[in-house]
Amino acid sequence: MIGDLTGFAAASYQRGVRFIQVPTTLLSQVDSSVGGKTAVNHPLGKNMIGAFYQPASVVVDLDCLKTLPARELASGLAEVIKYGIILDADFFTWLEGNLDALLRLDGPAMAYCIRRCCELKAEVVAADEREAGLRALLNLGHTFGHAIEAEMGYGNWLHGEAVAAGIVMAARASERLGQFSSADTQRIIALLERAGLPVNGPCEMSAQDYLPHMLRDKKVLAGELRLVLPLAIGKSEVRGGVSHEVVLSAIADCQQA
Repeated sequence: MIGDLTGFAAASYQRGVRFIQVPTTLLSQVDSSVGGKTAVNHPLGKNMIGAFYQPASVVVDLDCLKTLPARELASGLAEVIKYGIILDADFFTWLEGNLDALLRLDGPAMAYCIRRCCELKAEVVAADEREAGLRALLNLGHTFGHAIEAEMGYGNWLHGEAVAAGIVMAARASERLGQFSSADTQRIIALLERAGLPVNGPCEMSAQDYLPHMLRDKKVLAGELRLVLPLAIGKSEVRGGVSHEVVLSAIADCQQA
């Protein structure tokens, strides 16, 4: 939150002043500090007011993670797992074998994890800084997740928690479209659960509660939902024309009892 707010202020003040990102959470170290997106939330939706503005540098100190609450660490791991799903099957397999080391903040494992996430994001941003195409893949789970955050009230569900549930919903939608295997969905669910993350949406929300928020997503084009969907572990696409029926069914598959 501080990085987004500072970056947005730096982008706006005098049409831009230099700033440095010093991320202190896992989520910000692997995701929000890299790539130049800065924004603040609005009652109508997540990150609705913002700018693309690159920091002068990003300084990551692993020691900051030692005081991070377990729930915040898990929230960051959702974004870590996302990278493996959308871009790097080998990294996903590495996470399956090294998640316990990350949870106990093993130094070499965490250093590799953060470095790999930053490498993957930097490659995408270098090719598509303003999110004209490829960069949208980084939003896997976010269209569903942002709906959870907005409906439940920002902060009640951490960003990574909402994204984790959203990733499973996206996988279920891709399954229903015949694009993704149930075996890979189960691999994703198993890894998210090991990380201490939710794999279902909040019981207070019905499937219909998601749609108004999802239709305000920045990827919507001419009123049509466009979703990031996994095709296989390590491969994904942005797909338009996904019917509301498929979306609602995928959400219903992931509702808490």
